Amino acid sequence: MQYEKKIHEFVKAIKSNKKRQLKRMNRVIFALSLLVLVTPPTAPAFAVNIVHIDFLFKISSDFKEPSDVAVSKNGDIYVVDGVNNKIKIFGPNGKALAKFGEKGDRNGQFRFPLGIDVDRSGNIYIADSGNSRVQIFNPNTVFTAKIDLPAKNGKPADPTDVAVDRSRNRLYVVDNDNHRLLVYDLATRKFIKTIGGPGENKLRFRYPFLMALDKKQYLYIVDVINTRVQVVNPDGLFVMYIGGWGVDKGHFFRPKGVAVDTQNRVYVSDSYMGVIQVFDTFGQFYGVLGNAHKREVKKFRTPTGMFIDDHNRLYVVEMLAQQVSVYRIRDRGK
Repeated sequence: MQYEKKIHEFVKAIKSNKKRQLKRMNRVIFALSLLVLVTPPTAPAFAVNIVHIDFLFKISSDFKEPSDVAVSKNGDIYVVDGVNNKIKIFGPNGKALAKFGEKGDRNGQFRFPLGIDVDRSGNIYIADSGNSRVQIFNPNTVFTAKIDLPAKNGKPADPTDVAVDRSRNRLYVVDNDNHRLLVYDLATRKFIKTIGGPGENKLRFRYPFLMALDKKQYLYIVDVINTRVQVVNPDGLFVMYIGGWGVDKGHFFRPKGVAVDTQNRVYVSDSYMGVIQVFDTFGQFYGVLGNAHKREVKKFRTPTGMFIDDHNRLYVVEMLAQQVSVYRIRDRGK
């Protein structure tokens, strides 16, 4: 699927009830159900834990539908500016440092990149969606290698995210249009295996999008149309689902991004609802991001990719707001 079409369908899904699941509710039900997340403590039946975040700064840099963010070990912030076919780099304070990429299919060029990961050595991995490949750059943003991804039954691969497991020498790639994950040897870049396929059961996906690894190298995959996150262990075995369809707390309307904090809590962005929910290590609902003092849920504008660094800083891409918002997570868990 070309990026323009993907963005068009993404925006259309936000603004309409095209999908079968979206047809099950109208705007009135949506507005009423949203009260589940924002009703104040005077209504204990709908009480919800607020995971407190403090706003630090935002990054706006002529983005056009940015989709994902990653942070290097030294604190540099990498943002995928997909429609502009660039990767933009900012310092820990949000100051612009550099950018690389342009439209094309040569080495170092992109056609609507979507996902990114940066390993502990500073190497950069880009899901180059329109070119059906992953590109790898060194810490100086010099192109070093690429992995051309195989088609399935004549349908080109559509990589939307990458995740690097250096401890097991693995590179995971989401193939969105083919509803699967591809696993490669990180050193040789040789294909190892496929995880999943189209469907609704365990290890089956309907348009997986972004993903994250925790400290034990368990993989969390946003399974968009199945409205859940699937968790897979390092051997590729199913562990659990997080979430499910709905607008009540602990459910999703249109999940897009996922991140895991230092306590192994899981954060999931809902691009339609505009909220980020938090789940404990067992996949149980824990709370919603916001201001705990005011009992206010934080509303984002189409949140997609996220990243949490070792200092409990949360980076949120707000796609249609054309920005990355940065927060400090103050809630330390129970």
